[in-house]
Amino acid sequence: MSVPPGSDERPAALDPQDATLILLARAARGRAYVLSAPAQGAAVRDVDGRTYSAATVDNESAALLTTALRGAVVAAASSGARAFEAAAVVGGSGAAAEDLAVLREFGTGVPVLLADADGTVLARATT
Repeated sequence: MSVPPGSDERPAALDPQDATLILLARAARGRAYVLSAPAQGAAVRDVDGRTYSAATVDNESAALLTTALRGAVVAAASSGARAFEAAAVVGGSGAAAEDLAVLREFGTGVPVLLADADGTVLARATT
């Protein structure tokens, strides 16, 4: 898994709310629709404690790929969320800078847990 710039390669123990984000992201990853992109799941928690999850939705045209993190942010925003407390991405190669930028639109300093397919947190990034 590639680690984005600014991430910490030595994550601390997870609190229960963050463990729930990892669990939701892992479950979403199982629903990914992939042709050639890596399967990912993501979950976000808004400042009211509500959670949203999504999976990668691939397409023959790479320009039409929806990443898991973008999907989760869109699901949350379309439900009225306007600020986020935390996010998690499971599987694939971490979170692309462009995906972190989508989350950053709703606020800086949001921690993003980056985990492998088994849910082991490998790194943390921040918007």
